[in-house]
Amino acid sequence: MPSPLDMQRTYALVGTGGCGKTSLAEMLLFDAGAISRLGAIEEGTTSLDYEPEEVRRRGSIQPACATFLWNKNRHFLVDVPGDGNFTGDMEYLLKGVDSVLFILDAVDGVRPLTKKFWNLVQAEKLPAVIAINKLDRDRADFHMAYDSLQSLGIKPVALQLPIRENDAFVGYADVLSGKAYLYGPDGTEKETEVPAAIADDLALFRDVTVENIAESDEALMEKYLEEGSLSLEDLQLGLKTGVAAGELVPVVVCSALENKGGAGILNTVEALLPSPFERAPFIGEDGSERASSPDAPLSCFVFKTLSDPFSGQLSILRVLSGTLSGDVNLKNMRSGESERLGALLYLTGKGQTPCKESVGPGAIVAVAKLKNTRTGDTLSDEKAPFTLFVPPLPPQLITYALAPMEKGEEDKIYAAIQRLLDEDITLKLGRDEENGDILLSGMGQLHIELAVEKARRRFKIDIVLKTPKVPYRETVRGICQVQGRHKKQSGGRGQFGDCWIEMKGMPRGSGYVFEDAIVGGVIPRQYIPAIDKGIQEAAARGFLAGCQVVDFSVKVYDGSYHTVDSSEMAFKVAGSLAFKKAMETLKPVLLEPIVLLTVSIPDESMGDVIGDLSSRRGKVLGSDSKAGITEIKAHVPMSEVLRYASDLRSMTGGQGFFTMEFDHYEEAPQPVVDKVVAEHEAARSSE
Repeated sequence: MPSPLDMQRTYALVGTGGCGKTSLAEMLLFDAGAISRLGAIEEGTTSLDYEPEEVRRRGSIQPACATFLWNKNRHFLVDVPGDGNFTGDMEYLLKGVDSVLFILDAVDGVRPLTKKFWNLVQAEKLPAVIAINKLDRDRADFHMAYDSLQSLGIKPVALQLPIRENDAFVGYADVLSGKAYLYGPDGTEKETEVPAAIADDLALFRDVTVENIAESDEALMEKYLEEGSLSLEDLQLGLKTGVAAGELVPVVVCSALENKGGAGILNTVEALLPSPFERAPFIGEDGSERASSPDAPLSCFVFKTLSDPFSGQLSILRVLSGTLSGDVNLKNMRSGESERLGALLYLTGKGQTPCKESVGPGAIVAVAKLKNTRTGDTLSDEKAPFTLFVPPLPPQLITYALAPMEKGEEDKIYAAIQRLLDEDITLKLGRDEENGDILLSGMGQLHIELAVEKARRRFKIDIVLKTPKVPYRETVRGICQVQGRHKKQSGGRGQFGDCWIEMKGMPRGSGYVFEDAIVGGVIPRQYIPAIDKGIQEAAARGFLAGCQVVDFSVKVYDGSYHTVDSSEMAFKVAGSLAFKKAMETLKPVLLEPIVLLTVSIPDESMGDVIGDLSSRRGKVLGSDSKAGITEIKAHVPMSEVLRYASDLRSMTGGQGFFTMEFDHYEEAPQPVVDKVVAEHEAARSSE
């Protein structure tokens, strides 16, 4: 007798922002009877976009889970955000599923970000079905969208062709069976004659589809060549095998907004995507394998943490192996501590349903109030330990400084943001060692803004988002010799420190070098470290614009001392004075950080983007165009791309994305020096 796990499906909905993933999830839930009313993004009534920030901006900012039954089989669905600001943890989410339902917009086809997401799916070796959505739109073009899939380097297999009448999406033709179906007002399907307008297309697509299926399997290919045709049963079996091997990617059609195609998608998912039994074993950090079997030792992966107003922290986990029930002890493989899992919960958006039965591999459940467990942790049977391998997170792209509306509440802000880090591991919180600012880093401007908005709402604290501070540096060129002398005598014990230093500039990246060249005891040994410390502290405060001085060396070669009045403090001051004199003599320069910017855009946006980079003082290093998508690499001053995300979105109609990383420092041009120095002087005068 087959196990319920044979027909269980665990999959992620993946696609770029605006392709209709959340609406499609809503359609699937409605068609499966999991919800009684079809919600709408525009009305803020969908099941999976429930955070106030999501409702307001009409788009997902965090993943959402749903579980439901279709044909009495259990489906677990993860809706992955499509905005690049909120996809930094996509690789963690993909670790929690067995397959992917990939959504493509029938108006725009493959976008630059589509390619990035598809590469992540391929890297995880997850079988996929592609749904071309929004076929109800005026500019919808199935053939354009289908052809654009070639740029992903895959072999798409069309299973359905859309039927349009009077510019409306009214049904589809099944490519393999040759039958046609019209949609009823409630999403139901009624068989009809294949329209003459698409009969030739249908025959052509069937020939290509049959050939692609045959080519994916040697035995089928031989049969096809011998007999000239394949039975429907052969085709369906070959299709499932090809999908599991990653050789074939089926394509279906739908309009989530009009509730057309939901049943067809669910049936395709059940027919072609793998059960937990059929997926490849999980790979551990040590290279070991763990089979996705209910008979294997118990292990679970926490792929997301959410905050719930009633339950507190919710850990969303996927059962990797074994059978899980409530009230079980598992070992957290990161911390080494034992965690007791209480009641298990099924999730559908913010809705929670008690899970009363034991669940096996592939199940996605939530557990409340785990003590020391966070996103990315593996919970395992202590007697058979297993730690799932997870890749490193991508680096944050932008940093903002946070400040309270009223002074004295810095610690409250830090604590509030720290709470958000538990559920969003792509945020990074820190402090600026130079000025004490609270720094929040994320994947883009919108990411930071919405995190701060969420903190304001949840923790009732006023937070001011300040323009990111650019980490300018100062340095010197040439060489000089100066004296630093500190003498203060006003009755009683005085202060006396006297040193001569030689200071010179060094190549970029050399850092700071201190040399003790004192001979004959003109300065006692115990005072030399104090001179070094005085110079380093003065260098940290800067000279031109309050920026740390870098890439220079100091040699202490002469000086004098007083047997009574000299002290470490006196020589520390002397070192600081010597440093300031040397800076005045050497005429320091300002260095600005340069980032390596990699931008992926549609070909037609190339001219605008390169022109914009030039206006930002960028130096284009090269570009590469492939299948309608251009990748540009450029060196650009960090100060010029602090708000680049929103500008790129405007230039490319939301279809471009970028990554950036620090590359090197360069001498800043005089207008930049004048501006930075003026801002520093203004800040000092206001204190």
